[in-house]
Amino acid sequence: MRALVIQHDHVTDPGPVGARLVERGYDLTVVTVVPEHRHHTPQVTFDFPAADGWDLIVSLGAPWSVYDETAVGPWIGGELALLRKAHHLGVPVLGVCFGAQALTTALGGSVETSPRAEIGWVEVGTDDPSLIGPGPWFQWHYDRCLLPPGAEELARNAVCAQAFRLGRSLGVQFHPEITATTVRRYLENGGTEQCLRHGVDPGELLARTEALERAGRANARRLVDAFLDRVAGATAG
Repeated sequence: MRALVIQHDHVTDPGPVGARLVERGYDLTVVTVVPEHRHHTPQVTFDFPAADGWDLIVSLGAPWSVYDETAVGPWIGGELALLRKAHHLGVPVLGVCFGAQALTTALGGSVETSPRAEIGWVEVGTDDPSLIGPGPWFQWHYDRCLLPPGAEELARNAVCAQAFRLGRSLGVQFHPEITATTVRRYLENGGTEQCLRHGVDPGELLARTEALERAGRANARRLVDAFLDRVAGATAG
């Protein structure tokens, strides 16, 4: 089974989500959209693979806004087209944070600025704990999804929808793939200043991530299993 993983920058990698997919028999092809030397100027061109030929597509997080094409660059249109086509073909998509926002947009929803930023570990209210556990889940976002027509909201908090399902695809606003290593990369690439601007202690954030890393990996494992068995494994259409 072939899984395409869209890694938008050098900071965020598939982490325990990718590891569990491999354990479940998937051969991962990871593509990086924005190279490290263009991290602060992401207006690059990128040719996304065709949607067919994949058994699964994972779209990871990114530090930009889906709706701000001037900042994010012309490549976003290609990703939206890929996700839209995948959904049409019945290829399951797992969208994570920015990836969930891209999935939302591709399927007819929209994305807007959140009433406040969420940075840190947060529990969510869930309608189906066996599919979307309560967490805590790691969050780092400034935007939120207005869900596409027909989507089922699965989890939420006071800020935004935290998970939704549409057909064989699942979007989650939080980061099940997070590790302490990734958080360090966030902090080194502008995240420290963002934390301080929003009243978050970056040292405490990293320490809490290190303390919760084992639990986070277990939560990610359960989420991937539930996604594969109950969402991606559903009958297409």
